[in-house]
Amino acid sequence: MDRLRSMGVTPSMSRKGNPDDNARMESFYKTLKSEEVDLQDYLDLDDAQQHLDRFIGELYNRERLHSSLGYVPPAEFAARYHSD
Repeated sequence: MDRLRSMGVTPSMSRKGNPDDNARMESFYKTLKSEEVDLQDYLDLDDAQQHLDRFIGELYNRERLHSSLGYVPPAEFAARYHSD
């Protein structure tokens, strides 16, 4: 952690004994890994970046249904929220 701080980076880690601090991101990373990363053989870093951008921007945010949002994609949920 000292190395991160010396480079101006603030670490984002759970406090000891508090595993729920980062539960939403851990859930997202699990989804990203199981639905994208583990299913691909990337050619290089650029190929990985393109696939990840597509997965997050199109599939995860615009198509994938999220139970915590009433089974609608985040983009649709946000559009409903902002239209009220």
